[in-house]
Amino acid sequence: MLATVSSAALVGLDGEMVDVEVDISRAERPIMSVVGLPDTAVQESRERVRAAVRNSGLTWPINSRIIVNLAPADLRKEGPAFDLPIAVAMLGASGQIVTDLSDCVVVGELSLDGNVRPVHGVLPVVALAQRMGKKRAFVPVENAREGALVSGIEVIGVESLAAIASHLLGASPIPPTPHEEALEAPGLYKGTDFADIVGQEHVKRALEVAAAGGHNVIMRGPPGSGKTLLARAMPSILPPMTTDDALEVTRIYSVAGLLPPGAGLIGTRPFRAPHHTISHAGLVGGGTMPRPGEITLCH
Repeated sequence: MLATVSSAALVGLDGEMVDVEVDISRAERPIMSVVGLPDTAVQESRERVRAAVRNSGLTWPINSRIIVNLAPADLRKEGPAFDLPIAVAMLGASGQIVTDLSDCVVVGELSLDGNVRPVHGVLPVVALAQRMGKKRAFVPVENAREGALVSGIEVIGVESLAAIASHLLGASPIPPTPHEEALEAPGLYKGTDFADIVGQEHVKRALEVAAAGGHNVIMRGPPGSGKTLLARAMPSILPPMTTDDALEVTRIYSVAGLLPPGAGLIGTRPFRAPHHTISHAGLVGGGTMPRPGEITLCH
């Protein structure tokens, strides 16, 4: 029997839709294989999913050949975020879940006891699902506020594999996270208050002018003269970010894995202080699967 669940992979700062297809057929000995250009973490999902299903009180197919295909096959899949969609698709293919899953997207990492752990990049994944016409997004409960920043789609935070199974069967519905609750989240990256700095009046005046006019600043001086302290305090006198700006910053930090669990919208401007020995890739980003660098993180 075949079942398909939609998930997503991260490509840079955006999501790419991935169909998780699971086919179960009879076999002389049990075997499970994952195809579709998975990395090591995705390959290891076989053991995590098997243990999570059994420890959640659900049934693992015996004497069966289980094939998991992650389509499109030419897109490399990284990370453990495919654990939950693989498990849900397996439950659908084995007949334990008969609900239509075509209107939803699922992401999440599974622990061996069936609990769902947070993953990176939930915000761009939910935004992609909304653009693709999906109606629901099942994400780890600690990522629910982040995902709920996207309007026009229900974001449902799940704590465990058993919880999402009960929800899909209609036994224990999970309420979606309100969009307004995520937007009301306080700022998470607060720097030093500019008003707390004593002295350096001429430098403070220059920074105030630069902040008001949007000018670039270079500060020179001996170690310990207060350059880093003044720079760290400068975001506290900058104008508040617009909602679009805040969403863009939150999106970047989501992909980079720098959002604390349960975080919603970032309300304060970021401050980054890279060391002078930073590598080129660390500064501008990059890699086989591109990741944000310091220039992007301070955007």
